[in-house]
Amino acid sequence: MIRLQNATYLVHDHDEALAFFVDGLGFVVRQDETFEGGWRRVVVGPEAGGTGLVLALCADPEMLGHQAGDDVAFFLETDDFEQQHARMLAHGIRFREEPRHEAYGTVAIFEDPYGAPWDLIRPPRMSIG
Repeated sequence: MIRLQNATYLVHDHDEALAFFVDGLGFVVRQDETFEGGWRRVVVGPEAGGTGLVLALCADPEMLGHQAGDDVAFFLETDDFEQQHARMLAHGIRFREEPRHEAYGTVAIFEDPYGAPWDLIRPPRMSIG
């Protein structure tokens, strides 16, 4: 078996990024260690597991917010869209649009602190019966 453990996510400041991911999105801190020489490794991810994000400091502000060009690079899936949407709004996360219902689920595009687009999505509920 093979799975993606972590992906690098470029940030300007670790503490600013932690506020976004932990407070705003509800992620947990999986690692926050400072090593000899002052290098800090910070990893966050969804509480339920899955791929984490290594928050890597980026010295070039032009690179921030462009990890996928102008396209959505990250898709945050939730089973309670309304609750997660309200949480994010309460923490000042900017949505580019109102939630919309598509064949693939309820979705709304929001921005990270650097203006990069993300999707908040709840897949369609399957009916049993």
